[in-house]
Amino acid sequence: MKSDIEIARETPLKKVKDVAENIGIPRDEVQNYGRYMAKIPLKLINPEKVRRSNLILVTAITPTKTGIGKTTVSVSLAMGLNKIGKKAIVALREPSLGPVFGMKGGAAGGGYAQVLPMENINLHFTGDFHAVTTAHNTISALLDNYIYRVRGSEKEIKEVLWKRVLDVNDRSLRYVVTGLNGSANGIPQESGFDITAASELMAILCLAESESDLRRRIENILLGYTLDGKSFTVKDLGVAGAITVLMKDAILPNLVQTTDNDAAFVHGGPFANIAHGCNSVLATKMALSHSDYVVTEAGFGADLGAEKFFNIKCRKSGLQPKLTVIVVTAQGLKMHGGTSEKLIKEPDLRGLKNGLENLEKHLENLSDFGQSVVVAFNKYAFDTQDEIEAVKQFCQQRNVPFAMNQAFAEGATGAVELAERVVEAIEKNPSRPLQFTYNDADGIEEKMTKIALRIYGANDVVLSEKAIKKLKHITGTPLEKFPICIAKTQYSFSADPKAYGVAKNFRLKINDLVINQGAEFIVAIAGDMVRMPGLPADPQAKRIDLVNGLVEGLS
Repeated sequence: MKSDIEIARETPLKKVKDVAENIGIPRDEVQNYGRYMAKIPLKLINPEKVRRSNLILVTAITPTKTGIGKTTVSVSLAMGLNKIGKKAIVALREPSLGPVFGMKGGAAGGGYAQVLPMENINLHFTGDFHAVTTAHNTISALLDNYIYRVRGSEKEIKEVLWKRVLDVNDRSLRYVVTGLNGSANGIPQESGFDITAASELMAILCLAESESDLRRRIENILLGYTLDGKSFTVKDLGVAGAITVLMKDAILPNLVQTTDNDAAFVHGGPFANIAHGCNSVLATKMALSHSDYVVTEAGFGADLGAEKFFNIKCRKSGLQPKLTVIVVTAQGLKMHGGTSEKLIKEPDLRGLKNGLENLEKHLENLSDFGQSVVVAFNKYAFDTQDEIEAVKQFCQQRNVPFAMNQAFAEGATGAVELAERVVEAIEKNPSRPLQFTYNDADGIEEKMTKIALRIYGANDVVLSEKAIKKLKHITGTPLEKFPICIAKTQYSFSADPKAYGVAKNFRLKINDLVINQGAEFIVAIAGDMVRMPGLPADPQAKRIDLVNGLVEGLS
């Protein structure tokens, strides 16, 4: 079969204004970024249509290191819905350059179910990531300048919480010291870098409901504490307007197209293992305003992306999904059933059946949220019929709709079965109103405990001394009302990336708390999770090249 990039190049693209016109967006409202990409103004969001349209979440079982194909399934489901005569749009996150040049090589779907132009989307796209990076680091520079100017005075900052970001995987930047080599170069202090996807500004971009809400949230970003223990924010720094200016274009949703030339919105890019893992509220609502069905995804497994989609994004935006699709692969099930990772592409029916315990735990969690669920088996060429049948029977025994997805090789035709199951489930058994894992009024420690016990299956939660110290800043303040965003490994229900299947009899250790006062949630760092990834031994960058004017190595 041809590579993703070969398929992408061979797909005739429509001009983005034609794509927009097909979903009812006037041509003169389209803000072109070249021929095939555009930004769409926020005034075109229709609140009444948002309430009436059908929102579908795509999530997955706990993934393998090569993923589970969730983006491919999301794109293909939208294509399949259009194929059977429905009006559907997919709304996705933007890829980060860190994983693209590190392990993934691309994150725009695959095969004949991609969002296009994939080269642009996987690389610099419309510049949203760069805008977030620049805005974040501008705050850092302005904060350092303030600290330099007020040193020795009563305005001095006692504790700085704000770090820097970069859209590159670079473990050497996790902990750094700035301001060295004399007072003319600033005040020496410990700092560090997170990846841009973990920036609070990225979360703000994805949760803001308007330009005014964007500015309000930027003003509220907590940068540190003064000598007398008071909070010091971007508003106190006096630069919220400047940062909003740097983000003014980034907040607009990006319109592109699928391999079937159907409309797609790709906007925002927080990771689900270290951030909240969902595309922007504005892009989701823009898609809902111009279609009857919107397919969106949440990163990694349902214990991460889906949990945060419900407990953070839906809680804050009022969105109510009509259905959740959970993606499974034979490889993923076998890995969770004890098959060696080197052998998960080989037949192993016993390993696959053992791995169904992982799927069952995710199904239980989704049911607790009130979700109606369809299982999508994302088929690979080497999957056996016995393996497929085993998953199908498992679902039938639990009265959970099952569908094959073969769109990677067949395009929209390969997603028709899934699309039909989804429409049938929405019409006959739509999701109930969302049941959140915790209440706003619960304390921070109680919220973490409810997630750990109910979603992950932990015995209890243990806080480090550092986390306890941070908790004291939160307790008894309005911050206690914020949702919790747990940062942990994507490869296990626990904080141990090797605890496959369904982890049992474990304690979840929280090593740190990060107060995202502007994004309005608290990040709890579990286990050894870091917010700046490192590169693998064999990074994908070694295979990416420009050959005769064409990009190679993006998969």
